[in-house]
Amino acid sequence: MQTKLTRRTFLQVAGGTVLSTTLAGCFGVGSSQTTTGSGSSTVTVWDIRTGSEQKVVQTAVDSFNSAHPGIHVTINYFQNDPYKQKLQVAMGAHNPPDIFFGWGGGVLKSYIDANDVYDMTSDLNADPTWKNRFLPAVMSAVTFNDKIYGVPNSGMQPVLFFYNKNIFNQYHLSPPQTWSDLLAAINTLKQHNVIPIALAGGSQWPYLMYEEYLVDRYGGPAAFDAVLANQAGAWSQDAFIKANTAIQQLVTMGAFGSSFGSTIADTNQDAALVYTGRAGMMLQGNWNFPVFVTNSPQLVQSGQLGWFPFPAIEDGTGDPKDIAGNPCNFYSISSADKSPQNAVTFLKDANLSDSEVKQFVAVGDIPPVVGLESQLANAQNGDWLQYNYQLVQNAPHFQLSWDQALLPGPAQALLTNLSQLFLKQITPQQFSANMNKTIGTS
Repeated sequence: MQTKLTRRTFLQVAGGTVLSTTLAGCFGVGSSQTTTGSGSSTVTVWDIRTGSEQKVVQTAVDSFNSAHPGIHVTINYFQNDPYKQKLQVAMGAHNPPDIFFGWGGGVLKSYIDANDVYDMTSDLNADPTWKNRFLPAVMSAVTFNDKIYGVPNSGMQPVLFFYNKNIFNQYHLSPPQTWSDLLAAINTLKQHNVIPIALAGGSQWPYLMYEEYLVDRYGGPAAFDAVLANQAGAWSQDAFIKANTAIQQLVTMGAFGSSFGSTIADTNQDAALVYTGRAGMMLQGNWNFPVFVTNSPQLVQSGQLGWFPFPAIEDGTGDPKDIAGNPCNFYSISSADKSPQNAVTFLKDANLSDSEVKQFVAVGDIPPVVGLESQLANAQNGDWLQYNYQLVQNAPHFQLSWDQALLPGPAQALLTNLSQLFLKQITPQQFSANMNKTIGTS
C-alpha cells in the first residue's frame, strides 16, 4: 500500500514550482476549451496527485482520450504547496483551467461567490445514476444553497481513534463508547505511566480534531453552521463553551502527557508513541494507517492495531455517528470554460469510473462511491477499508476540516486560539470572544 499524503501536505499552502506537466506554457495559465490541430476540443485539468494515485488518474485520462476522439483531456500535475496560490492567480486573471482540483468548503465558496465556478446541478440531476453514485455524506463540501459545484475524485479521509490493542489488553480496557468511558480509560492508562492519548500539538492542526468532534457531539452540525453563516456571537454558543471546557479537562487530567505541545505530526511522532507502546491511543486521520503499516508492520499484521469512532457525549445533542475530517477531494469546472459539456463528459465517464475505482482501491484508497462493500472486503487490509467505508456510509454528517471550511484569515486565527486553549493560556470564554471577532472576515 502506498503512503498517502499526510494531512499537512494535503492541505498546506506555500511557494514552489511545477512538479510535472503535459502542457507547455506559462505557469498559472489555464485553458478555455482550445481546439487542437486534429479538431479535438482540449479540456485542461489541474491536479496535485503524486505516486500511485497519479498513475491511476493518468490511466483514466489516457483511456478517456482513446474512447473520445472529439475531446482531448490534458492534465497538469502540480506540487501541492504552491497549487492553491497558482489557482487563485489564474482565477483572478479569468484564465483558469477547465477543471480544477479542490477541497470544497470556504475556498471553493469564495470562487463560487465570484462567479468563477460552473453550477453542475442540472447535469447531475439529468443523470440520477451519476448523481446517486456518490455517498451523500461527502457532497456537503461542494453543495451551497442546494446547488452542486463539484464531484468527488479521490478517497475519503475520516478522523478516528487508533489504539494499541496490546496496551488496552494489558490493562483490561475496551474501546470507549462514551465520554465517561474515555475518561475512565485515560485515568487507567495514566495510573500505569502510559500516555493515554498521543497528541501532536506542535503541529497545531491536530487540535482541530478535538474541537470539531466535541462541538458536534455537544451541539450537532448546526453549531458550526452558525459560524459559517456569519451569525454574530456564533462562537459563544453553549456547544463551543462546553467543548472547550472538555478539552481543558483533558489537558488538566494529563490525557495528552506533558510534551504534547512539542510533538510533531508531520514526522509522525504521535503515531510512533502508539506503535511503540508509550501511548495507548491517538485521534488522527485515516491517512495515518500507512504510517503504521510502514513503521510497525508487526502491529498491523498481528491484528493489534485497533480503531474506534469518537465517543458519544452523554448530555450532547449531536449524533454520535457524525464524523469529521476530509470527506475527499473534488473536481470542479470553471465558469470560464466555453464548452462545459466536454468537461462534464470527462467527469461523468472517466472520473471515479468502475475501472478507476478498482485501481484506487488497489493502492489503498476508499472512494466515496456506493456499492463497494465486496470490493473492499477482498482488498488488502480489507477490514480497515471496510470500517472506514461504513463509517462514512452511516454518517448523517461528514464535517470538512474547519481550516478548510473557513476562509484563510479565520482559519489561521482558529489554529492560534486552539493552541492557546490547549496550553491553557486562554479560557473557553476568551477563545469564543477572540473567534467572534473573525466572523465575517476573510
